[in-house]
This record gives sequence, structure tokens and C-alpha cells, in this order.
Amino acid sequence: MPKIRINKFIASSGICSRREADEYIENGKVKVNGKTVKEPGFSVDDKKDKVEVDGKLIKPVKLDYYKFYKPAGYITTSDDEKGRKTIYDLLPENLYHLKPVGRLDKDSTGLIILTNDGELINQLTHPSVKIPKIYLVRVDKKIPRKDLELISQGVEIEKGKIAYADITVLEMDSESTTMRITLFQGMNRQIRKMFEHFGYEVKSLKRIQHATITLDGMKRGEFKQLKPKNVKELKSYLSKAQNND
Repeated sequence: MPKIRINKFIASSGICSRREADEYIENGKVKVNGKTVKEPGFSVDDKKDKVEVDGKLIKPVKLDYYKFYKPAGYITTSDDEKGRKTIYDLLPENLYHLKPVGRLDKDSTGLIILTNDGELINQLTHPSVKIPKIYLVRVDKKIPRKDLELISQGVEIEKGKIAYADITVLEMDSESTTMRITLFQGMNRQIRKMFEHFGYEVKSLKRIQHATITLDGMKRGEFKQLKPKNVKELKSYLSKAQNND
């Protein structure tokens, strides 16, 4: 019976990435058949061996990959203490086990990748790897070139936090500016704060792409399972991005 490395086995359970699995192992939180394992290269038989992480028995699970078109008015979480509507109010119960990759605030719309693949979530969101997210954004005024250049170069949206973006103007008139914006960071409400810094209000914000996954052909509130070829392309892209980092 072929064996697999313990960190890959843990990641295949969906609870974390391989990198995080290595940390569990190094911290003595992993047991195989009742014995603590501290060697990252340790191999297990996924059919016979019993693996525990932090005292909980884990098993490989079927990994699912979906994309979801979030409408405005919903927050990106599975539960909310304030009783606000969440994206899970729009999803069927058989998708409740999936986690969102990143967030969109309540007023924003667009693409959210949903999965139980902990390693993929880590690869898509880890700050050390610059994975592009593309948005269509409209603000309430005409923006002069100098402000666009300043925003592209970097804005301190919080103390010690510099946010930047690649910006392409699509439409502009006296009352608004519509742009295609690419982010390589994952700061909270980053786009809104960048424009607020210069006195502009974001009137609409829609994410249309995350890495290789797009919103093409989807309607608001709709969810679709990613095709195997899409998952393969995404993982290949992430692998290359990590190697080029």
C-alpha cells in the first residue's frame, strides 16, 4: 500500500495548508497511532494509520471547488454576531462546509472562490505570493491624472500600511470615473480606503477575477462548481507564482 507524507495527509483533510501542517508537526501536535510525530518527512498509510491533530482524529476528505457571484447586502462569513445576512444564506446546505477565499465587504459584489482545500486557500491569500485580484470600480467624481498616479504609487491607508494598485481608466465624465483595478495585496477595504484618502467615494465595486478564475457568464447570487480543468489551471498558475516569488 503506497504511503504519503504526513503534511500532505493533514492538508488533504482540508483543515490547513502543508506549511501549517509542518508547524503542527514541529510543535508536537500531531500523533500517528497514538504516538507523537515530529518529523515532517514521516509517511502514513491513509487507509490504516490513525492521525490526530491537536487531539482530533482527521481523515482525507473530498475537496470541492466553487465560484460564487456575491450580491450586495451580504457579508462574507458563515456566521455573524449582529445577525446580518451572510453569503451562506444564499448557498445550499451541502456547500456550508466550504470556506471563502478572501472577503468582499457588505456593499461590494462579485467573485468569491469557495473551497475546503486549506492548502489552496493559503496559496491564494498568503502575502508572500502576489496573486492578482481584478475589480471594476466606479467613484463619484472625475479623477485627475495626478491622483491616479499617487494611488498607483502607494497610499498609507493605516499607520504603517501602504496600499497600491494598478489602475486603468475605462470611462470618465464630470460626475464619475470607472476603472479596472488590479490588487496584489489583501488589506481590509483596501480600495475604498485608498480613494477615501483623496476624497473620493466608491459608488460600486465588483471583483471580476481572482488568479485564473473569472466571473464570466455568471449572474448575481449564482454559484458554479469549477471544472477539473479550471482547478488544474489554477493550481498550475499558483505553483508557478510561488516558484517565481
